Amino acid sequence: MSKETILRKPDWLRVRVGQGADFKRVEQIIKRNDLHTVCEEAMCPNLGECWRHGRATIMILGEECSRGCKFCNIQAAKVSGTVDEGEPERVAAAVKESGLNEVVITSVTRDDLTGGGSEIWARTIEAIREAMPEVMLEVLIPDFGGDRKALDRVIAERPDVLGHNLETVPSLYSTVRPEADYSRSLELLERSAASGIITKTSLMLGLGESLEEVQSVISDAQSSGCRILFMGQYLRPSLEHCPVKRYVEPSEFDDLKRYGVDAGLNVVVSAPLVRSSYHSDEQTSFVKGFLEKKG
Repeated sequence: MSKETILRKPDWLRVRVGQGADFKRVEQIIKRNDLHTVCEEAMCPNLGECWRHGRATIMILGEECSRGCKFCNIQAAKVSGTVDEGEPERVAAAVKESGLNEVVITSVTRDDLTGGGSEIWARTIEAIREAMPEVMLEVLIPDFGGDRKALDRVIAERPDVLGHNLETVPSLYSTVRPEADYSRSLELLERSAASGIITKTSLMLGLGESLEEVQSVISDAQSSGCRILFMGQYLRPSLEHCPVKRYVEPSEFDDLKRYGVDAGLNVVVSAPLVRSSYHSDEQTSFVKGFLEKKG
């Protein structure tokens, strides 16, 4: 068996996770309330920047995922079929204490739970709204196994932004995220957008996809009703995960941003270090304007 060739990371992907007073404050609140953040679990390169801007991504429903996607650093397990019933209120208290400007709630996938944990999702959104109604609230949800009632339960709580990631092109699903389904994810995005909520998706590049495939997914995202699209470079968490096939040049990300805008998306954030929960002034401005128009 030939030895795997590991590509050298280019200079534009090297970032120093800075700290500071705001960073430390958010970090201490998260630890004190025994919360998990995808910022830490996924080893996000933008952790320092986002926390300094008052944006954090809190992960609910535990730290073990019932699926084993080949790109993700979150631990896969059968999980227990139980949930922390006090988590929604604890998350809301932490958000209020932190004074965050923007909060993203995400979760592991919990196929072991009826409704995929959507009741905890709904309660968490409700609790945050009650504790801090002024915070910009974005959710990044799993597909709930295609359970429409579970999705509707989350939609009914009216987050400001509802995100669900397509992650990659359809031809790579069997190797990158074998337990997911591209059509099922598109249907989720369509159902969310039809409800009037700002809907968002994200893509990782560098897994072996072609330009034409990426452009096709961008078109699918726009057709499904997505208003926001984020694209960034896939970074391999460990040797057990999918290898990086290519490091995409910053100029190519710029070209894809133009393609997405021309396709009709309202916000396209496209650069090597972009992640789905990345702090973007462009997104913040668009969401604020959209909500103000709705009154």
